Amino acid sequence: MVEKRDHMERSCAIAVSVVIPVYNVESYLDEAIQSVLDQELQDFEIILVNDGSTDSSADICKKYASLDHRVYFLDQENAGVSVARNTGLTHAKGQFIYFLDSDDSLDSAFLIGAYKLAIQNDFDLVVVGEAYCNRARRLTAVPTCGLFIKKTLLDAYPDIRFPLGIQPCEDGLFSHRLFIVTDKIGFDPTALYFYRRHENQNHIRINEQTERILKQIPQWLELLKTFYQQHDIFATKAHKLALFIEHEPFELRYIKMSFDDNEKKVLFELLRDFMRKYVEPYLCKEDYKILSVPFEYFMKAKNHSDFDQFYQIYQKNKPKKFKQALFWVKFIPVSSLRRKLRQKIRDKYSDI
Repeated sequence: MVEKRDHMERSCAIAVSVVIPVYNVESYLDEAIQSVLDQELQDFEIILVNDGSTDSSADICKKYASLDHRVYFLDQENAGVSVARNTGLTHAKGQFIYFLDSDDSLDSAFLIGAYKLAIQNDFDLVVVGEAYCNRARRLTAVPTCGLFIKKTLLDAYPDIRFPLGIQPCEDGLFSHRLFIVTDKIGFDPTALYFYRRHENQNHIRINEQTERILKQIPQWLELLKTFYQQHDIFATKAHKLALFIEHEPFELRYIKMSFDDNEKKVLFELLRDFMRKYVEPYLCKEDYKILSVPFEYFMKAKNHSDFDQFYQIYQKNKPKKFKQALFWVKFIPVSSLRRKLRQKIRDKYSDI
């Protein structure tokens, strides 16, 4: 239900809708909401979606809705962050949408910087924050906190929503599909987002749940396969899909999570099979140059044990090879070419 307020009040144009899914964050929620109220850009609405909180979070939401006509409170039974974000989006009236996590906060210039950049350049998307802007050459997915979205883009693609029953990677699957359907993308590295670390965060618990994640990854791949098939974009966007597989299920899961040997075997075969069926047939020689060294080897390894053995050696030798590659670049006389090659080397020897 929406907190008592006539939607006719919202018929005029609003610059930004800030959607905040809320679940048991009573200790942090005031700061998150206040950081939006304190924005230099004051032409916004805040949509608070309480996802069945059992603490005082709903009362905090109601308090702000009663104090400021730009704040709206929606209440739903606990259904997860994807449902909460989609619900908020359904009610949003802004020209642009921004999803803020309820335990984080924004710098006061955050919204106005992204908004001006988007308006002046007619961008559909603005990637916000230095860390995410640094991925520009290999852009494939960002968390929701790193994306400022024109609402007409979401209206044009109603099939691009947060997938239900999936977490983690719900934000990666959402943002990846948006990056696929538009090239009108800007970057605002000056935007400051204050990310709070605490023991109750989902990603901390998720990293320990290898069995559950392993069961979900086939759902990620099925969603991607269906989207690429429906939009007939395998041939033109396979390199983007390769980057996504490299980043999400390979780097963030296979490499960084504590899977046991049998789980690694299952995940290795799952990803290899998907790549060989749906991605590799469409990749050209140039596409492979954007992939990291470990992922290239992963795709041609005999089995997961072969890859794991390679990766152990690679991790030991990576600093030396990285320095050697950069050393020879400095002898190239053309500065623009030097910069280009340095960036390619950094991409190849990324954090993986």
